[in-house]
Amino acid sequence: MDYRKEICMSRQETIQKIEKEKIVVITRGIYGDDLMKLADALFQGGIRCFEITYDPSDLDTCTKVKENIQALHAQFGDELYLGIGTVLTKEQVHNAKEAGARFIVSPNFDEEIVKETLALDMVSMPGCMSPTEIVAADKAGADFIKLFPAGTLGIKYCKDIYAPLHHVKYIATVGVTEETFVQYLKLGFTGAGISSQLVDKKCRKEGNYAELTRRAKRFVELAKQS
Repeated sequence: MDYRKEICMSRQETIQKIEKEKIVVITRGIYGDDLMKLADALFQGGIRCFEITYDPSDLDTCTKVKENIQALHAQFGDELYLGIGTVLTKEQVHNAKEAGARFIVSPNFDEEIVKETLALDMVSMPGCMSPTEIVAADKAGADFIKLFPAGTLGIKYCKDIYAPLHHVKYIATVGVTEETFVQYLKLGFTGAGISSQLVDKKCRKEGNYAELTRRAKRFVELAKQS
């Protein structure tokens, strides 16, 4: 069965939003007031797609992430498209749905997770590295392929992968800088998952959220130019 044949409007809107924005900010281990300040700073900078990740080592991760997704939704409403990352189990997929997440991101490809995500009308973005994984994820119905870890693999690897398998929508993730972001977009990637550049711990510790807003504006500008 091709799960992509019956995409509900809300899921289609999310796909189009990710394609338009080209940027998904990834946060890990940031909660509460710190998360809200960060989200506000990045929102002011033009960021509209935001991901919170589960922590597999934390037994309470589903509750924490759910509460924080709901807090973000209460603050930003439908203007901020929220997703959950490091999704490894069906339970986590359902928890994400209950929290109000629009898209699911994983570091790996698991056909069951992809199909469960699609069955719940959420956007699927599994992590893949090899051609075999990419093709399998695409056949399973994944909406986007999170090429992971793109920064470690390097731009040449990305080019070599993209040449024969350019029919899928890639989101480059790990170590994305302004320079490599532009390179990925020029190559034909849909966008990138950005973390360190936009969630900089030093900036947050110093309360320098204005710098994070500035960086966000720069990435958004680059996305619009591509």
